[in-house]
Amino acid sequence: MGVPKEGGGGGAHRAGALKQQNKPHKAGRHRRNSARRHGVGVSVKTLSCQKRRNLAKLDRKHRALQLRQQSKEAVLAEKRNLGHKDGPPHLVVVVPLHANVDSQSVLRLFQSSETSVVHQAERGLPGFVFLCPRSKLRWQFVVADRGNLLAVLDLAKVADTLLFVLDPLEGWDATGSCYLSCIFAQGLPSFGLAVHGLPDQPLKKQIDLQKKLRKITEKRFPEAKLFPLNTEQESVLLLHHLATQKQRHLAFRDQRAHLLANAVEFVPGPGSASVGTLKVSGYVRGRSLNVNSLVHIVGHGDFQMSQVDATPEPFGQKLRAAKGQPRRGQGMEDDAFSEMAEMEEDVQVLMRADPSKQESLQSENVPDPMDGDQTWPTEEELNEAAESLKQTKKISKRVPKGTSAYQATWIVDERECESGSDDEEHDEANGREEEMFMEEAISQDGSSSEEEEEAATEDEECDSVALPEDAEKMEEEEAALEKYRRERQEEMFPDEVDTPQDVAARIRFQKYRGLKSFRTSPWDPNENLPRDYARIFQFKDFFQTRKHIFRQLKEEEEDGVAVGRYVTLHICNAPVSVMEGFQQQQPLVLYVLLPYEQKMSVLNLLVRRFGDYTEPVQAKEEVIVHCGFRRFQTSPLYSQHSSASKHKLARFLPADGTTMATMYGPIIFPPASVLLFKQRSDGSHHLLATGSLHSVDPSRVILKRVVLSGHPFKIHRKVAVVRYMFFNREDVLWFKPVALRTKWGRRGHIKEPVGTHGLMKCQFDGQLKSQDTVLMTLYKRVFPKWIYNPHVPGLGRIQNVLCEEEEMD
Repeated sequence: MGVPKEGGGGGAHRAGALKQQNKPHKAGRHRRNSARRHGVGVSVKTLSCQKRRNLAKLDRKHRALQLRQQSKEAVLAEKRNLGHKDGPPHLVVVVPLHANVDSQSVLRLFQSSETSVVHQAERGLPGFVFLCPRSKLRWQFVVADRGNLLAVLDLAKVADTLLFVLDPLEGWDATGSCYLSCIFAQGLPSFGLAVHGLPDQPLKKQIDLQKKLRKITEKRFPEAKLFPLNTEQESVLLLHHLATQKQRHLAFRDQRAHLLANAVEFVPGPGSASVGTLKVSGYVRGRSLNVNSLVHIVGHGDFQMSQVDATPEPFGQKLRAAKGQPRRGQGMEDDAFSEMAEMEEDVQVLMRADPSKQESLQSENVPDPMDGDQTWPTEEELNEAAESLKQTKKISKRVPKGTSAYQATWIVDERECESGSDDEEHDEANGREEEMFMEEAISQDGSSSEEEEEAATEDEECDSVALPEDAEKMEEEEAALEKYRRERQEEMFPDEVDTPQDVAARIRFQKYRGLKSFRTSPWDPNENLPRDYARIFQFKDFFQTRKHIFRQLKEEEEDGVAVGRYVTLHICNAPVSVMEGFQQQQPLVLYVLLPYEQKMSVLNLLVRRFGDYTEPVQAKEEVIVHCGFRRFQTSPLYSQHSSASKHKLARFLPADGTTMATMYGPIIFPPASVLLFKQRSDGSHHLLATGSLHSVDPSRVILKRVVLSGHPFKIHRKVAVVRYMFFNREDVLWFKPVALRTKWGRRGHIKEPVGTHGLMKCQFDGQLKSQDTVLMTLYKRVFPKWIYNPHVPGLGRIQNVLCEEEEMD
């Protein structure tokens, strides 16, 4: 402790004469302070934070209470509109999860109410419309076809509620389990669980069966209530639960207007009977509908609308108390038909398409071949062209006698075939395929192969003739076995390729390059783009455009048809196959597109392989993609998912972890769910992978890696002579700048070639082991194939092969 000075006031420090004097702060005269006092030039975020901070405690309580009340009112308004006279009927899709479930008996329970009006569906999907005056609600029940996987998924895209009906003994079978997996991956709307047929079981077993079903459903549906559905009273309780439960939202559905077709009419066009105007009637759901927008028919493609009509509903709109009325009497039906006849005369045209505002169907950009800057060739270029022309003229070919010069140009020489091999064929083939290609080339030159001789002797000795079906099965099994071998080889030796001996490595790998670091080395995304990139569209900032479009949807109400109206859409230039599918009781689902969603671009889907699918999936293999509300056929590329600027190609879809699938397709604004299916020769669909839409970005760089391997021949400290990586001196000099590495972690480079047979002297950062392997890594950018087929109607019975195999087991 310090000792106070005598006569001092507590020992306070006094500044001396040399103390630094700082200039005083002039707060009143500063321009920024005056602006801050008057509220000018201050950011909105700063002002809002100040206001929120300056609110009193009571004001903050009132504000929180108002926000809670607003959210409650929004939820109540949504429940009131669903099923009431101002909104569309509550669409309930009945999904039987077991083969023993009788869907028709389930529907009869809902029709047995004496105070209701039921209108049966005459055409299209099996079901009925249920008018209940007691609750003042309208219900539309539709039964999903158990044997049609695409029909179940299409109905789940538009359903307000899915009613899963379980079997009292097993709950659901293998087919039902597959349907649940697909629906969960696509997006599960509001749902209900019901058990039908429990009283038919013995009384002693009913309690045990209920406990067993609760355990089964808790795994898939946690905190979900299981309702019995055997009597009329139980059906009323289930309806009350479906009407009052919280509605689950699907983002891709709530942001777009959509409808489920109740009636379809096809008017052939003047030029062709297979293309004409399609009149689709149904209730508008989701958002208001604008006739100038494009409409997408799921499984068929994008189309334009010419007009929208206000069509009378197929049943009476007035809800009548049925105390004194018969439930389903003949007089009631006559009244309903008379009302429809009167209302048909009052068909009102709500909107007609405006050609100046209507969206165009152009999905691809038409590139101009003269768009590139072409300068006049210089004298040097002209001289080089003349010399190359002279050299080509000097090439001699062996042709038959009497062949003219024009015919000789079409005869391909064997030397040209060997030197002009396509690089893509070599890239798609692995080491074994290259060996097979070499053996085939040798056999074509006249040399006999052992395999051909053995096959010929077997054909001569064999007297029996194989059936064509057995031959097809044998070919499929051999192809599957070969794919398994390639996947296994890829796992054991990733990206390793044998250097061909008949083609120079500098020609075989001329499109590849070496990278010092895969993570940090630059790669221009606009370099050497294919011609297909001239046909697609790219956003300057995709996520900013998406945010702008969604903000417009919230702020601006479109001048269109309101939600809940029963309308008829006139769709132009539609094929007759859409009408044929509806006549075969397949659901017809329509979605209105947002701006730019008809344009083609590059989609990047983040997927994870489905655990029950065990067969190998190769890159560029055709699959069927369900992306949001779209369904199309394409051939994706698979690559690693990382935050880097470059991504390594995966030749096979990995069994674990997330993978990015890249393909050409129409633009879709996320969020959107993704399902990948493999279609077999018998028409069945097998679920490959599930995921979501990550981005729409053509500038994503996917690099294919090729690893050339060599073995140390002589080792002297840090210097080693490596062989079997190249087979001539020129290739060693060509790849000299590329760095080397070994499987045991050594780094090095090529010093010089040794001899003329591909030996090379290499310098490493340490002494090599004799059992080590020297590797050289090369990279090339790859692009997806232009394969896009939106016509995937799914006619016929489509079942899951996995489910059939499990049922057989």
